[in-house]
Amino acid sequence: MNDNAGADKQAVSWATICHLSALAQFLFLPYVGNILGPLIVWLVKRHEFPLVDEQGKEVLNFQISYTIYSIVSWFFVFIVIGIPMLLGLWIAQLVFVIIAAVKTSNGEHYKYPFTIKLIK
Repeated sequence: MNDNAGADKQAVSWATICHLSALAQFLFLPYVGNILGPLIVWLVKRHEFPLVDEQGKEVLNFQISYTIYSIVSWFFVFIVIGIPMLLGLWIAQLVFVIIAAVKTSNGEHYKYPFTIKLIK
């Protein structure tokens, strides 16, 4: 195995971890862990691996967008429509993060849907 193959495998692993770290929201840090986890991985590994830089921006943009959508949905809870909106967002976030992690672990570049591009 040459050094490039090892570096590529590390890049894929760190990019996958970057996506999966957003699930910290479900474990112990609601509405913060989904941004904090990927942000830490991205900041630490982005200069070392271009794939982590690209996918880190992608996951951060999605998680920031998701947080904005969730805040807006909380305002609609008072007129009942916010409850299904929040449930839908929660399910969508979980599904999209898993899809992104699987595709990235296979070496594919994943683009999240419904994302506001804040970090370029």
